Amino acid sequence: MNYHLNFHFVWRYFGRLEWGLVLSLELAVVGILAGMAIGLALALLATASGRIVRTIIAAYVEFIRNVPLLLLVYLVFYGIPSVGGFAYDATTSFIITMAVYAGAYLVEVFRAGLESIPRGLIDAGRAIGLTPAQRVVWVTLPTMFRIVLPSLGNAFISLFKDTSLASVIAVPELAYGANWIYTNTFRIVEVYAVVTPMYLVTGAILLMGLRGLERRFAVRRA
Repeated sequence: MNYHLNFHFVWRYFGRLEWGLVLSLELAVVGILAGMAIGLALALLATASGRIVRTIIAAYVEFIRNVPLLLLVYLVFYGIPSVGGFAYDATTSFIITMAVYAGAYLVEVFRAGLESIPRGLIDAGRAIGLTPAQRVVWVTLPTMFRIVLPSLGNAFISLFKDTSLASVIAVPELAYGANWIYTNTFRIVEVYAVVTPMYLVTGAILLMGLRGLERRFAVRRA
């Protein structure tokens, strides 16, 4: 069987891949921001609450971390609306899934960051008269974010790649655009020969930018 490469149809529909890449990045950004909000709230709650609350949070984390993301995508898009009697669009459903998924991982990231804050910084804040709330806002959170920045960067890169799963519920991101072109042109080799470098190059650019932020805001230890 002779297969002749022909990129004509890929370039003809390349706009679908461009817009798909933009949407993938948007999904990753919204997902990591929402996941950070969930993870930070639960991490702060876990460090300040009793055993029952910590057990509930731990159960959420273990459930999400041990269930495949693809299954969560189907559960949120098909399962919850069927039981609840309401509906939402595929993009909203995937964002909710990404937020819940990212939040479960970031709970542990933030908790470890909170525990890594030098005790002397907290004592210094107390010594200059900061209230508990002020110590959290001006001392604890800024220091913690600088500590966990490498882990946040890794989580963002991982979420960007995971956006490809949105194609199974017809969210028109990059993988969905690739599948659409392949289905309508049967040029699978050419399509993925273009899409793969798009993921690789975008991921590399994101990684370089995140590593620059890590170097810029790294906590210097004596």
